[in-house]
Amino acid sequence: MQETILSDLDVAEEMADAARAAILPFFRQSNLETDNKLAEGFDPVTVADRTAEQAMRAVLEIHRPDDGIFGEEFGRVQGISGRTWVLDPIDGTRGFICGTPTWGVLIALSTPAGPILGVIDQPYIGERFVGSADIARVTGPNGTVPLKTRLTSGLDQAVLFTTFPEVGTPEDRAGFEAVAQQARLTRYGMDCYAYALLAAGQVDLVIEAGLNAYDIQAPIAVIEAAGGVVTDWQGGPVHEGGRVLAAANATLHAAALEILRQH
Repeated sequence: MQETILSDLDVAEEMADAARAAILPFFRQSNLETDNKLAEGFDPVTVADRTAEQAMRAVLEIHRPDDGIFGEEFGRVQGISGRTWVLDPIDGTRGFICGTPTWGVLIALSTPAGPILGVIDQPYIGERFVGSADIARVTGPNGTVPLKTRLTSGLDQAVLFTTFPEVGTPEDRAGFEAVAQQARLTRYGMDCYAYALLAAGQVDLVIEAGLNAYDIQAPIAVIEAAGGVVTDWQGGPVHEGGRVLAAANATLHAAALEILRQH
């Protein structure tokens, strides 16, 4: 019997399923061990992070052995196909260890030009946001629903998110605050879930700094599929990380970018 060849989306979904199964037994467990990856400051990692990334890599070893892998916990594996799977097993580990459900599993399939497929998966809520050239959907407790970003055109009507109040450097903070002063509402602390909400048409802007490629590639694919725009603070590509501006539409993106370019 000939083995069925899975599509890229099927592979991504299988990885997301594997990560869910690996992570959920550890969520909200009072005895969860947490290591700190920094000599100064706090960048936590848990057995759930490592187990989930290993589970996703095992799927790729079976179905996409020629593709490269770049994961937060176990680094790079060079491929020969010109494509790379970019993995963040738990984006928002700080939230995870606090028991909040705003963390997620990030999976992107990328070429040198940027991501072509992205998944933001929230295992505890059971929501999966998927975006590619021909797919923009979320599957969850309410079934499967198309993703579509909002048409908000003015900053004075925009809902703005970022993960940390300090954002990044003092210069980064100044740029963020300049936009926040014009926004209707500013909220904090959502990690990757803020990008999912933007794609779902619930919020309008996400502005962050100091991100890595594995933090942003899946959100880029999902948001762009839903009609949004994601760039750096100068309007250029941001799939390698850095300062990120994600907007629900081109008009709102241009308004926020004009302010951020000054910083």
